[in-house]
Amino acid sequence: MSFNRKNHWEGVYTQKAPTEVSWYQTTPALSLQLIASAGINHSSKIIDVGGGASVLVDKLLEDGYTDVTVLDISVHALHYAKERLKTRAEKVTWIISDITEFEPACVYDLWHDRAVFHFLTDPQDRRKYAGVLKKAVQPSGRAIISAFALEGPPKCSGLPVKRYNAEKMEKELGEDFECIGNVTETHLTPWNTKQEFLYCSFKRTPPKL
Repeated sequence: MSFNRKNHWEGVYTQKAPTEVSWYQTTPALSLQLIASAGINHSSKIIDVGGGASVLVDKLLEDGYTDVTVLDISVHALHYAKERLKTRAEKVTWIISDITEFEPACVYDLWHDRAVFHFLTDPQDRRKYAGVLKKAVQPSGRAIISAFALEGPPKCSGLPVKRYNAEKMEKELGEDFECIGNVTETHLTPWNTKQEFLYCSFKRTPPKL
C-alpha cells in the first residue's frame, strides 16, 4: 500500500495534542527573530507552511502582522489553532493543502517553513516544493526554511527524514533562491531529547531577462 501523507498527519493530530508532538515549541523565538530581520513590514504577506497547530501565528498577530496565512495538510491541526485563537482566527487565512500540490492564489513577501521540507524524502516531491516556492514568493521576497541539520535525527513521527546543511538546501531550491544566512538551533522536545535544526534564510533572485 502506498504511503498517504494526509492520512498520516490527520492521524498524528487525532491521537496527540499539539503539545505532545516532538517539534512543539512554547515560543518560536528563532523563527520570530528571523522574520523580524527579513526586511518586511507589518502589512507584508506572510505564509507559514505546515504551520498546523504552531503558536507562530499567535505571536505574529501579537507582534502586529496583519496579513498572515497558515497552510497545513491536516484539518485537525488547523482546528487546534483556530480554537486557540478564538475570534482572532478570523484575521488569518487558513489553507488545507499538501504543500507539493498547493496552487498559490497570490504571491507572498515571506514564506516560513519549520519542519515540513525534511519530510520530503522523494526527490520528485522536493522538486514540486521548489516549484511551488517559486510561484508563491515574489521577486526579491524571502523564505525561511528550517529542517533537521546533518546532526539531527534520521526519523521523526515514525517517518524517515532528509537532513541538511545550508549548501544542500540551497542546491535543492535551485538558482531562483540564494541563501543569505543560516543558523542552527538545538530544539528540546516535550520529553527533553535534543533535535538539531538548521534554519536557512533565502532571498528570491530576480528573474532573468
